[in-house]
Amino acid sequence: MTAVVRILLRRVALLVPLLLGIVLFVFLVMRFSHVDPASAFFQGANPTPGQLHDFRERNGLLDPLPLRYVHFVGDLLHGDLGTSALTRAPVVDQVTTALPLTLQLTFLGLTLAVVLALAGGVTAAVYRDRLPDQVIRVVSLVGVAAPGFWLALLMIQYLAVDRGWFPTGGYVNPADSLTGWLRTMALPAFALSLPVAAQLTRIVRTSVVEELDKDYVRTAIGSGLPPLVVVGRNVLRNALVNPLTVLGLRVGYLLGGAVVIETIFSLPGMGKLMIDAVQNGDPAVVQGVVLTTATGFVVVNLLIDILYLLVNPRLRAA
Repeated sequence: MTAVVRILLRRVALLVPLLLGIVLFVFLVMRFSHVDPASAFFQGANPTPGQLHDFRERNGLLDPLPLRYVHFVGDLLHGDLGTSALTRAPVVDQVTTALPLTLQLTFLGLTLAVVLALAGGVTAAVYRDRLPDQVIRVVSLVGVAAPGFWLALLMIQYLAVDRGWFPTGGYVNPADSLTGWLRTMALPAFALSLPVAAQLTRIVRTSVVEELDKDYVRTAIGSGLPPLVVVGRNVLRNALVNPLTVLGLRVGYLLGGAVVIETIFSLPGMGKLMIDAVQNGDPAVVQGVVLTTATGFVVVNLLIDILYLLVNPRLRAA
């Protein structure tokens, strides 16, 4: 256990320079973009050069770049993401409002992807080179090639518009109606999860096939243990190491894909917030959404590393 704690502390310690690097990258990209925070603040008001200069001086925009970065990091440590140029409201309030929906969508998409990948990958491996395996391999190949936004449009057309089983967009708070929440989130979650599920299915199948060919599996089945027990208790645990590694990388796709999916289904999450901010020229909101999303991706990968340690005893021993 001491070794596990030591590894986890090392992982957590690495988060600090990684997060500082992300903050520096976002800071530099936003500072060298063509969007001027002063012009964005006075958009539509025809400010005079004196007003622009006063705004830049008051907000430290005329300070040297290293000093501005120090102030920027200090504001972040105090939970200050800036002020929206459009609404004049703190960005952290807008992020706090939009973030729960994106987390709900990402969690549902991740859960569906894992369930579909485990079911499809294990079934394909058990029925290797037979009809179920061939069908699952073809379906997963199509799923890998199909972009999420295209699947979303197909679902809206055939399941929402033609048949009316689901709404075409919008959001219902689960506190108001759990059934309504499930109906509004079902299509976005499936559209977000299917490409990830298809990729994971192929990886799970390969990992399970490799485990099934090992001697301990033949020995366990030959000693009288039911194949279902051997697969569920031993094979699946050992075969999850590689899929977990890929899953950590796919979380970034889920967070990024949520931007497009939320826009298609008119969901008021982080994705739609960022798209609206880009279209309206609101750099502080764009910056806040990017930083929050990047931090979430780093934290989720830390959790994946913890799961990786739990299912991989060889890594703990090393």
